[in-house]
Amino acid sequence: MSALDVGGHMQTGADLLVRCLEVEGVEYVFGLPGEELEDVLFSLRDSTITFVPVRHEQGAAFMADVHGRLTGDAGVCLSTLGPGATNLLTGVADAHLDRSPLVAITGQGGLERLHKESHQHLDIVDMFEPVSKWNTQFTEPAIIHESIRKAFKLAEHEKPGATHVEFPEDVAAENADERPLPPRNRVRRPSPDAKSISRAAALLTDADRPLVLAGNGGVRTRSSERLRSFVSNTNIPVVATYMGKGAVSDADERSLLTLDSGSADQADKAIERADVVCAVGYDIAEHDPENWNPDKDKRIIHLDFEPAEVYEHYNPHVEVVCDIGAAIRELETACEGVRTDREWYADLRESLASEVFSKPGIDADTNTDAGIDTDANADADSGTDTDSGAPFSVRGTLPILREVMADADVLISDVGSHKMAIAKNYPTYEPNTCLISNGLATMGISVPGAVAADLVTDSDVVAATGDGGFLMNAAEIETATRLGCGFTVLVFNDDDYGLISEQQTDSRGESTGTHLTNPDFVAFAESFGIDGYRPENWAELDETLQEVVPADRMTLVEVPVE
Repeated sequence: MSALDVGGHMQTGADLLVRCLEVEGVEYVFGLPGEELEDVLFSLRDSTITFVPVRHEQGAAFMADVHGRLTGDAGVCLSTLGPGATNLLTGVADAHLDRSPLVAITGQGGLERLHKESHQHLDIVDMFEPVSKWNTQFTEPAIIHESIRKAFKLAEHEKPGATHVEFPEDVAAENADERPLPPRNRVRRPSPDAKSISRAAALLTDADRPLVLAGNGGVRTRSSERLRSFVSNTNIPVVATYMGKGAVSDADERSLLTLDSGSADQADKAIERADVVCAVGYDIAEHDPENWNPDKDKRIIHLDFEPAEVYEHYNPHVEVVCDIGAAIRELETACEGVRTDREWYADLRESLASEVFSKPGIDADTNTDAGIDTDANADADSGTDTDSGAPFSVRGTLPILREVMADADVLISDVGSHKMAIAKNYPTYEPNTCLISNGLATMGISVPGAVAADLVTDSDVVAATGDGGFLMNAAEIETATRLGCGFTVLVFNDDDYGLISEQQTDSRGESTGTHLTNPDFVAFAESFGIDGYRPENWAELDETLQEVVPADRMTLVEVPVE
């Protein structure tokens, strides 16, 4: 087959694009059709790639976002020009700030009309500039193969993120002579600098109360195995950011869960007590360091693929800029013999474990389960009392959900008050099994994200969402059923934008502009042909989750919360 012969016809720019995607190993392209994409869509039809039509471009970008986060390979999303591209933008921005590899492709009108005002024309390349690592427009077929290779290389290179290419329809239709550029081994950072490792090890050796702050990079770079070994051999405790959950298993006695965990802020107290903080793959975009270093007095080790941001509350004493896994390995060797005394954090771990790991009783008669006194373990503020007559709460649901989910199962949290509870109180045992958007922190990600998770993992998947975030992209349930997905949508319904209400009430004693009304969610689920459940007490909720989470079918469970 010559470079110009594709299936018996001359290769077009659209054909070349799709051949490049095939060479990159792309399995799915998530998107919406548009007339400017006609050539691309027919080229996809004749390829090994599955084009997944979705119900909203934002959903397509979220699917590509979660695909990239779970696999490490760039997810691909597609939209037409104008409103299609603007709808895509939020999900692309989410991938950008959450450090998820993603390649966005947008259609465009012909080049001959882009110099003037025309129907649906916006400067999309300029619009995507702030939310992408790199983006460009195809001005001729001859640059497609290089541009696609560059888009994937930069999207997947640490720190990963979003890239974007714009494809005018006349360029897509032109003949193209080029062949795809084959991917090579990914670019790796150099080995850690020996002097930096020595300085970091000296800080940890001299510390009385060292602590590891595990960020998104510790999960994303598949460095958790090295981090777990380091923590085990040094006895240094770990606090994770929301997106770093699972870097070290929360079952490990050295885990202090996440920032803000515990009703008495035990994790915050650990950072307050710590005299050295080793930040592994930490992103300031996720958690403002002023919150955990308000006095600017912490001695900080920055270990990441890129130098630290300049920030008065995050001014590291040592920066180790290289491959994270390699740096942890070298640091472990340099810290041989270091064994931190657990006494300085053992009480915090015990307090967190007693609060977070206990499953409150659900027996209607005894209100006890496995000897746990629900009255003693209940916390009025966190709502962990699951006496069968008590109202539902997110906090009380989490131990039940954790019990029915295997260690490797995937929970995808939407954004809202439930996200805060999940981040602080859902024990996570493996990397990338509790996915939280905390860079851009975008509502509406859970259902489309669960579609991608179900496609790329063999694990059970749960999309946990509030009523507000759920209805933003609930139509993607149709996409899920069309694809034959099987996961559980868990909707916490309070008829409110609850997190904003809580913040307003804390600030002013009342809330405004947050109240919602909702459809009958069970009937809504059934309208898509899936089973819907609305448990009436804690025992029924437990039974329902035990039934539906392991089941390989689409289900929705509504949990009314106050």
